Parts: sequence; structure tokens; C-alpha cells
Amino acid sequence: MRFLFLFFILFNFSAQSQVINVQHCGYDFTSYLVINVHEQGKTENIKNLKITIVDSSGSDVINKNNRWSWVNNNKPLLFTPNYKLDRNNNKVENSNPEGKWFFPFAKDYYLLSVVNTFTADIFSVKIEDIDKEENGGHFETQIIPLSPYNMYILCSSENERQAQQFGPRTNRPVDVILKKKSY
Repeated sequence: MRFLFLFFILFNFSAQSQVINVQHCGYDFTSYLVINVHEQGKTENIKNLKITIVDSSGSDVINKNNRWSWVNNNKPLLFTPNYKLDRNNNKVENSNPEGKWFFPFAKDYYLLSVVNTFTADIFSVKIEDIDKEENGGHFETQIIPLSPYNMYILCSSENERQAQQFGPRTNRPVDVILKKKSY
């Protein structure tokens, strides 16, 4: 009888622990910053820009010991352009109509993976036109302050929590209009 009682108690605790544990999202602990960079009056993104996270002095932020991002340890936080994949998950040209964006929410924008604890409001984004061939180096360097609502939080439980808060909503790209240099 004691054995049956002990079995019932262990089974009950096991069932409760399985209910309490919530399934995790593949993007838990990760968010994205998305930058839409274009000229005034145009919708297409400007290609081949160097976009980095900078501190208050304008210096590149280094990802020491993966503090700010799970990728590129001990390197500057550098944005990369989104890209398209074919049906076999091979990278294809962005002009390919058959391809699907790797991150559909980012279209042809620039993005950077950061940890959920990234304190966006103490950093800025520095956008530089360093490609003399593609853009001619004609665009002015801009530094744009970041806000917490600029982060794309991909897991639904975190989105629900954010939806209950008052103020600007998350999951919005930073919209940047670059200005041409005046010579």
C-alpha cells in the first residue's frame, strides 16, 4: 500500500512539473535590431554601408565575452544585410524572385542579433558610406540614438508582455534617411 501511495505522489509531481515547464522558442534570449537606410523620397535600401553600434563617445562597441550578442565574440557589433534563400536553403541573390528572405520581417534591411538584455537606450547606431565604388562615398555619416522599442523581440511570450506595456511598440525598424554630402 505504501508503494502505491509513493508511486501516486511521484506521478503527481512529475505531471505537475511537465505542465509548469513552458516550451521555449528558438529565439529565446535573442532580439534583433533592424535598420532601414534609404535616401529621401526613395524606398530601396542603400547597399554596402558600414553600420555599427557605438557608445556615447562615438567609439565602436566591442562584444566582450558575448555580453551584447551571442555571435562575433570580442568583435565590434556590426550590422549585416538580410539575404534570400532558395528552396534548398542556399543563399541566392536578393533580386531572385524565387528566394525568400531569411528574416521575413527585415526584408532587404540591415540587421544585428543582440541579447534580450541589450540596453539599447545607452547606445547609438553609426552609419558610414565607406564604399567608394557602389555609392561613391557620397553620403554623410550619421549617428542615430537607439531606443528599446527598436528591438525585434521574436518570441511570442515576450511580445505579449511588451503588448501590455504603455508607450511605443517594439518590432519597428530604425528608419534612417541618409543625406548626400555637400561639396
